[in-house]
Amino acid sequence: MVEMFPLRSADAVYGKIKAMLSTLGDPFTRLISPKEYQSFRIGSDGNLQGVGLFINTEPRTGHLVVMSCIEGSPADRAGINEGEELVEINGEKMDGIDSEAAAQKLRGRVGTFVTIKLKSVNGSGTDSGIREVKVPRDYIKLSPISSTIIPHTTPHGRLGKTGYVKLTAFSQTAASEMERAVHEMENQNVQSYILDLRNNPGGLVKAGLDVAQLWLDGDETLVYTIDREGVTSPINMIDGHAVTHDPLVVLVNEGSASASEILAGALHDNGRATLVGNRTFGKGKIQSVTELNDGSALFVTVAKYLSPSLHEIDQVGIAPDVHCTTDMIDSLTGEIHKKVNSSVPLLEADSCVVVAEHELETRRSNGTAS
Repeated sequence: MVEMFPLRSADAVYGKIKAMLSTLGDPFTRLISPKEYQSFRIGSDGNLQGVGLFINTEPRTGHLVVMSCIEGSPADRAGINEGEELVEINGEKMDGIDSEAAAQKLRGRVGTFVTIKLKSVNGSGTDSGIREVKVPRDYIKLSPISSTIIPHTTPHGRLGKTGYVKLTAFSQTAASEMERAVHEMENQNVQSYILDLRNNPGGLVKAGLDVAQLWLDGDETLVYTIDREGVTSPINMIDGHAVTHDPLVVLVNEGSASASEILAGALHDNGRATLVGNRTFGKGKIQSVTELNDGSALFVTVAKYLSPSLHEIDQVGIAPDVHCTTDMIDSLTGEIHKKVNSSVPLLEADSCVVVAEHELETRRSNGTAS
């Protein structure tokens, strides 16, 4: 590059390479700097200093949007909302900036601040203006699993238990923490489960496949890959043994992306789970990552993922079996609402959890186990 162009700095070289890659028309094929790549690896390990914001590139518009905030994080306390567009970070416009580069700008030493400009769209689909938020950086806890037990009434009038598991990201510890949580709830005689993947932007695909194997038996196909020549190849389990065979509902929405979509597709297409919510984000690309001599890395899209039923994921997303809407909630009897105990008030107010409980009650009444 230095021989071909009069480039006097590493930043100039990176800029020229990024311009070349942009002609491929794939925003996910990109070069990231050594610092960005180090942050990418740290995030996958579950250790982070930043504001606690998950962002991604919306494939249809190319804009950076907020997928979710980590509960209790500086971004959460600042009132940043899912779906807002990230316009500027510390005065730098985000036009043409990929999600990893933007995430790097949000990260930094604990005690420092970052100024963010956000644009939101109101319910009618019109622009509701730009606002500026100054957010402190802090240590971000990336434990991917939280869980609780929701009491319910069985078809025979007895008190039963539904295990609720929230998975926020696919880090290296996701599968082991999930297994531990399910074992603990099995020991408390839980009879059914809700797995919440809403606003989970993904992470390590292998972690998603490992989580899938906690719910499935045998040699089921978890996902297919399809290369540039259209050749499909399955990724199968080997002698799998599920931790539990209790009925399962998986919650998904527009913020469920990448490994979340692979997991939801694996559980749904193998008949293990009912999907409740809204169509997922639609990010199903496979990338090769080449670390370069200076510590930077080249991410190149080489293939795509398909669900076990050979459904497209990338730019399509996965459709739920049951959409979660206010109209549907209104059609359910008030008794369903009473089944969620007041000890979990946030879940009691969550309409999608109520719909999931209704689906599980139907399965329990029919005696089905998936």
